[in-house]
Amino acid sequence: MQPHRKKQWCIRKLTAQFLARMELILRLYLLPYNSLKPVVCYDERPCFLIGNTVEGLAMKSGQVAKEHYAYSKHGSCSLLAMIEPKTGKRFVQIRRKRRKKEFANFMKKLAELYPDAEKIIVVLDNLNTHNYSSFCENFDRTANPTSQLKNQIKNCTTYKIKS
Repeated sequence: MQPHRKKQWCIRKLTAQFLARMELILRLYLLPYNSLKPVVCYDERPCFLIGNTVEGLAMKSGQVAKEHYAYSKHGSCSLLAMIEPKTGKRFVQIRRKRRKKEFANFMKKLAELYPDAEKIIVVLDNLNTHNYSSFCENFDRTANPTSQLKNQIKNCTTYKIKS
């Protein structure tokens, strides 16, 4: 037995809504590259900051390095990342928290990375922070950045259950 090995697949029934959303995203990926309308993928994940409590053993010829299983906890952070599949362009930020504020600031920076783009199409999941209210809650509503970001960024979300 090898309990660490597993296969993943969609166990639930594929609904018409899921297939329609997936088709939309796959069509985006098939579009030819357009610098005025770049397609980027965004995601975030928590990272747990850990350290060694016991010094490991360095790699030797013919042997792998060895680490002790014990560790010390040093908190957590959130990794926010964007990749543009057609070009391989990447942008990453590490933040202490994952809130609407961090999402809004990331999108603002993303817009700065594409100053000539008419519309940035962002493929992302349906997390509660991933919507235009993040801009309104974190930037002055009467200021240009909020409306400019809403006009420049188009969110294309994955299906809720399987995102």
